Amino acid sequence: MIDKIAGTISEALHRVQDGATVLIGGFGTAGIPSELINGLIEQGARELTVVNNNAGNGDTGLAALLKTGRVRKIICSFPRQADSHVFDALYRSGKIELELVPQGNLAERLRAAGAGVGAFFTPTGYGTDLARHADGSPKETRVIDGKPYVLEYPIHGDLALIKAERGDRWGNLVYRKAARNFGPVMATAAKATVATVHEIAELGTIDPESIVTPGIHVSKIVRIAHVATQAGGFKQAA
Repeated sequence: MIDKIAGTISEALHRVQDGATVLIGGFGTAGIPSELINGLIEQGARELTVVNNNAGNGDTGLAALLKTGRVRKIICSFPRQADSHVFDALYRSGKIELELVPQGNLAERLRAAGAGVGAFFTPTGYGTDLARHADGSPKETRVIDGKPYVLEYPIHGDLALIKAERGDRWGNLVYRKAARNFGPVMATAAKATVATVHEIAELGTIDPESIVTPGIHVSKIVRIAHVATQAGGFKQAA
């Protein structure tokens, strides 16, 4: 019987290795799997490469992971926000490496990894510093139909951490609104995917046409509760 439900976050994350590449879903604060990030902090893996659209907000979530000093490199599109002081301090002191990737290229490099695409040409970044490798050497370029392109490679992950809304024991996932963002492509690009859900549905009760991430791409799911607010309702971030 296929049952991908993990009883605890620590159970789902106990095999994360030092040096792993971890893909973390989210767009700003929408869809950030905060509970899984906290679990990764407790798990203790070091020398991580983290892939996310941003580089953390405030002192929680991804910023809290960066603050531990266990992230060697971050690959992202928007490393600086008004409250990205944790990343700023680490970067300015040379304690973290940054690979800046335009947002569309980031999404496509992840999608390419999941689709088995070896590399692709994109016009984005041509003629800028983004068309160079970290060592300063130029990336391969090509003119196609009179337009210049840069060669980019997929981003493969050892682990993807994503936030979904509903899932079943087979690992099929449905997302809530803007929380969908990078989760689906990251799930296909990683060797293993762990997702949190607020509801575990009975098999067959999720309309197959509504499933965004099929269970074949998901290793474990963990149910987490909604966070109660002072007004007595529930805090449900997108």
